[in-house]
Amino acid sequence: MGCCESIFLTETHPEKVQTQQPPPPYVEPPPSIGPNTTPGDMVSSFSEFSLSDLKAATDNFSSNFIVSESGEKAPNIVYKGRLQNRKWIAVKKFTKVAWPDAKQFVEEASGVGKLRHPRFANLIGYCCDGDERLLVAEFMPNDTLAKHLFHWENQTIEWAMRLRVAYYIAEALEYCTTKGRALYHDLNAYRVLFDEGGDPRLSCFGLMKNSRDGKSYSTNLAYTPPEYLKNGRVTPESVIYSFGTVLLDLLSGKHIPPSHALDLIRGKNIILLMDSHLEGKFSTEDATVVVNLASQCLQYEPRDRPNTEDLVSTLAPLQTKPEVPSYVMLGIEKQEDAAIAPIAPIAPITPITPQRPLSSMGEACSRIDLTAIHQILIMTHYRDDEGTNELSFQEWTQQMRDMLEARKRGDFAFRDKNFKAAIDCYSQFIDVGTMVSPTVFARRSLCYLLCDQPDAALRDAMQAQCVYPDWPTAFYMQSVALAKLDMQKDAIDMLNEAAALEEKRQRGGR
Repeated sequence: MGCCESIFLTETHPEKVQTQQPPPPYVEPPPSIGPNTTPGDMVSSFSEFSLSDLKAATDNFSSNFIVSESGEKAPNIVYKGRLQNRKWIAVKKFTKVAWPDAKQFVEEASGVGKLRHPRFANLIGYCCDGDERLLVAEFMPNDTLAKHLFHWENQTIEWAMRLRVAYYIAEALEYCTTKGRALYHDLNAYRVLFDEGGDPRLSCFGLMKNSRDGKSYSTNLAYTPPEYLKNGRVTPESVIYSFGTVLLDLLSGKHIPPSHALDLIRGKNIILLMDSHLEGKFSTEDATVVVNLASQCLQYEPRDRPNTEDLVSTLAPLQTKPEVPSYVMLGIEKQEDAAIAPIAPIAPITPITPQRPLSSMGEACSRIDLTAIHQILIMTHYRDDEGTNELSFQEWTQQMRDMLEARKRGDFAFRDKNFKAAIDCYSQFIDVGTMVSPTVFARRSLCYLLCDQPDAALRDAMQAQCVYPDWPTAFYMQSVALAKLDMQKDAIDMLNEAAALEEKRQRGGR
């Protein structure tokens, strides 16, 4: 694309490094030799586990063994456990209705279990006992990329390590493509794990959906490939889009919506995109390459995105410290034997406070005060819809008059707190499709929340953002819906993003 080739020239003072030869391509090892793998073996074979063995390994699925990011609130909980041979494992326990067809579950798991690569936290087994459906994978003891990027305590990830993460994950995706399993579901920073040596690995769990008919993406619309919103299907190109969002995470040290990052890239304000903790500590030339690659991955049209081979070939020459172990760059101690690592109790989830001062709308959303949100939406009326529609003579047709009448009836029902009637009327307005209104989507979103339908509320808040990408209210409503769905981390991200957009508006933007 070439739009960023000289942006960084005067912005940082990176250390100069010698040009390195790209790392040699990974050569696949021979299959593992048997089921009785010892803790020191690199990759275990794939096998069936008994439910009793997994119960014993996880202390009967004790809450103290949960390693899911959302703890017990996750729909499919991941535990860590220890087998009788003292090998630590990760166990993903699906809900009882997720995979009703046992044969289909075993077939899917067995397909993923055939993959073996050092860039993966490999799948080593499954359990299919009655209604129980579980996957068993290699355990990675050094947390997720999200933890190291967004919630670090002692040091942030240095630039060379971020490049290594991007390269290793690209290698993992390329391997999947060559093995005929190019579809990876919901690729994000929580799917990238660090092994005992600090090397980044991609979770094998993303190679299977959370249920037979489940969604491929759990994150909100701002990070979801646009084509997935149209047809609900994940494609190889969708995976590339998600890889682009991970590149943005690595560049910025924050989980920011691609639309805002692309605005910065197009405006040649990329220095604002970069993680401030990296100031003066990264190569401007390399950063430009990564920014351009991220921009290509995030193209709206799937056919305009690179393939996995392009990802690897672009990132390989940027690996400038191949001799430095990952654990050194991460600032952690190497765990020589992850099989006997002590288990730590899961810390209780503490409330997260916003990073910025909030408006009255923000305060109401942070409290999940639906009554206050209702009053604010009534007071703001439709003033934020200006400029979101370009109407022609159609406004005077009977269809348009009927549509506006439906919206008017919805507004009366909304004001009178008849929320089910408001949903019906607003749906009539939306279904015609001649005119789109972010405010109607926001109002119907609140109606769904008040009718205890947070999934539908989240969809409407996302649609409001589609119509008006920089509208703080759309982000605020997403934060409330996400909170209602017990997705607390995503909720606070949306709340802070909304506050940032409000701050931008106050400085002169719309």
